[in-house]
Amino acid sequence: MNGRISPDLAPDLVPDWLPATGHALRHVGVHFDAIRIADFTGEQVAFEIMQFTDFRAGPIVRTATGGRYSYFLLPPGTAAAYAWPPGARDLGRGGREAAFVGVPALYGNTWPLAWRSLPCAEAPFVEAGLLHEMVVRVGAS
Repeated sequence: MNGRISPDLAPDLVPDWLPATGHALRHVGVHFDAIRIADFTGEQVAFEIMQFTDFRAGPIVRTATGGRYSYFLLPPGTAAAYAWPPGARDLGRGGREAAFVGVPALYGNTWPLAWRSLPCAEAPFVEAGLLHEMVVRVGAS
């Protein structure tokens, strides 16, 4: 198996927060925490963490409209453990307002959202400490 979660082969491994088709908004802090990084910096952080993890980084969503953002989905309650540098916005439940992140389905037409890195059995979430290290290294500013 290539490590990707396949609803046909392993429906019990598919997170319940993934929509079956299209895309859906999910409340941050309930199913996952999220770190949002804009533009090329987000792409560079995603590239670095994917290379480091042999392309099993966990769920990273990118947007195609409304500014280009990368959303790194972390286990619930983990984002607040780190002081994220400017340019990396913590959307966890510690914030003052409710935050929602668009999540695409695993397959099919999900525009304007796309997976930069799919959740996989080895990495159902991006590891918060590793992401923090990569963000500091790349210099999200």
